[in-house]
Amino acid sequence: MKCKKEDMQLYAVTDRTWVGEKTFKEQVEESLEGGITFLQLREKHLAEEEFFKEAVEIRQLAAKYKVPFVINDNVEIARKAQADGVHIGQKDMGIREARKILGPDKIIGVSCRTVEDAKKAEALGADYLGVGAVFGTSTKKDAKPITREELRTICRAVSIPVVAIGGVKESNLKELKGSGVSGVAVISGIYGQKNIKEACRRLRELSEEMTGRSMKKVLSIAGSDSSGGAGIQADIKTIAAHGLYAMTAITALTAQNTTGVYGIQSVPPEFVAKQLDCVFQDICPDAVKIGMVSDSQIIHAIAEKLRGYEAKNIVVDPVMSATSGGTLMQKEAEKAIKAELFPLADVVTPNLLEAEILTGMNIKTEENMEKAAQIIGNGIKGAVLLKGGHLNDRADDLLYIDGKFIWYSGEKVENPNTHGTGCTLSSAIACNLAAGFDVPESVRRAKAYITGALWEQLNLGKGSGPLDHMYVLRRERQEENY
Repeated sequence: MKCKKEDMQLYAVTDRTWVGEKTFKEQVEESLEGGITFLQLREKHLAEEEFFKEAVEIRQLAAKYKVPFVINDNVEIARKAQADGVHIGQKDMGIREARKILGPDKIIGVSCRTVEDAKKAEALGADYLGVGAVFGTSTKKDAKPITREELRTICRAVSIPVVAIGGVKESNLKELKGSGVSGVAVISGIYGQKNIKEACRRLRELSEEMTGRSMKKVLSIAGSDSSGGAGIQADIKTIAAHGLYAMTAITALTAQNTTGVYGIQSVPPEFVAKQLDCVFQDICPDAVKIGMVSDSQIIHAIAEKLRGYEAKNIVVDPVMSATSGGTLMQKEAEKAIKAELFPLADVVTPNLLEAEILTGMNIKTEENMEKAAQIIGNGIKGAVLLKGGHLNDRADDLLYIDGKFIWYSGEKVENPNTHGTGCTLSSAIACNLAAGFDVPESVRRAKAYITGALWEQLNLGKGSGPLDHMYVLRRERQEENY
């Protein structure tokens, strides 16, 4: 196990000295529930046997929340307790010696204060650095705080994560912005607080804002639409309109416009997989939208990567045909998407035509819609949003979730330009999931967004034209000018 920069976001350091009304274990679990991303156990006054028992108990707790757990200084306790690693000071055991004892896959963190020490620690194999004290601290009164410029210089000198430690609290955390640190280590600002969980929540928000990670990210896995109304292009516009960061993995190139699809060129599955590796290994998405996937090999590659990276908030839009006409999915891909992608999805968003293909039934009534949603949802963990815009003169959609039906009523917007509506809706759902809303609320917000885009009556092209994805931003600018 190796640590990533985002693991350092909120690094908690604790020991029994903070125990008050609650037990030590209860306090630690509160901090885990509150959102700490790394945990260090520092016990300087416990007997070895008692320290070991405590380390095992806290390691199990950290594993439950999938948070890396290291022991301060004591390499033997870290090894025996099967901790994720150890954090050692400049005067403690050497990095290479600790590595021999713990093995190549364990985390080794090192305390340092200078560029020279930082470079040396990285060269010897340290996985992260704890740099400080960055502010005055009661635990190390003789430690002179390092300046922001010194901290910045250290961060620029190494490629491994750097966590700022020493006197960090809510009131001064923002002062570290621009220093280059991956996160902050906090002690009393967490465990000295009456409400540990709430303190962690606030510190996590401040730390994410300080490091620039408060921006939510959405990955679109889809085909490219040369006319810009659907596919990857529509997804990017939708994600940007929601104020989030868009990333892409292109599955196919299409030659299409508002009048039809005139050619499709699939991307090799191994190259789709490589795109996904590049995204997940660097800027991990908070939600994933899957659109056009034209063959079964690409579907298999996507499913394998999403499972491997434990992707979350997955929205699958089974794009089988374009609004402007034309088939976008091979027959064997229909089977593959049901077998490999639907089970991973948090939401599946077929329209009525796609639902008929997926179920083999004719859908003419609301009762048909409910039956089809149940069939599609059978055996998968996620919800099914069946879009009923083609059923009658209404735009009523059905969400089937946890064995229940939720209907979203809506007035049908008289607009012949609906190119990319399915892509846009599924992307908007992914955006709202990334922002922290649950599935029903994400669907409600996404439906409101796409209804507004249709009401703008954008009229481009000779056929079924695209939506006005950016109408929200334009309205905001107009309001600012008043």
